[in-house]
Amino acid sequence: MKPLIPALIALTALSAVNAQAHDGHGMPGLSHWHAGDTTLWLVGAAIAVGLWLARRGR
Repeated sequence: MKPLIPALIALTALSAVNAQAHDGHGMPGLSHWHAGDTTLWLVGAAIAVGLWLARRGR
């Protein structure tokens, strides 16, 4: 799991670029997350924790 930590940090940093506000919000250039983005990250975190716990039990 340790080799994955730098990759996860890089993925998080790169995905934050895609969280830019669009013109419809009246906040051009400000970062924010939509509910769908947050849900996807929570599912990913749950999978990562599940894999970590499964490997820890071996």
